[in-house]
Amino acid sequence: MERLDGPEALAAWYDAHARPLHHYLARRAGTAVADDLVADVFLVAWEQRSGFDPTRAGPKAWLYGIATNLLRRHHRSEETRLRAWARDGGRRSTQDEVDHRVAESVDADVRARRMAEAIAGLRAEERDVLLLVAWGGLTAAEIAEVLGIKEQTVRTRLHRARTKLRTEEARDA
Repeated sequence: MERLDGPEALAAWYDAHARPLHHYLARRAGTAVADDLVADVFLVAWEQRSGFDPTRAGPKAWLYGIATNLLRRHHRSEETRLRAWARDGGRRSTQDEVDHRVAESVDADVRARRMAEAIAGLRAEERDVLLLVAWGGLTAAEIAEVLGIKEQTVRTRLHRARTKLRTEEARDA
């Protein structure tokens, strides 16, 4: 399943990775955008299959790299969306998220708003690393491959992001 050398391999990759990719993309950009982006990820993977080197990264990391690049290209206004989410009390601001839950208390609303604001306030590089870990389930090594940076840089960015979020959380307590 390592090589992408035919339609059967593409189907196997899709079966193994489409659902978690969709989940990751939906959390970052909404369900409707994720539907389109997942399809685009596999289209790009197929078109660029000759550039896949299984000795550098596995299919998961390569696909998440494509997904992250497509997401950046498609949704450059993520920070604006997160700020809107913060103003909306932590509830999804996109219309396709009809099944969102109403916060059980005002405190939960305030905390969600502040955390979304804190995430929006992170440097884009820190936010990407944090969300690839939290929502994508990638390891530091996989993220390093996805973003084309050193693993230590990933760990540093993740540490900085978590520290900033902890500081925000402690300030609210």
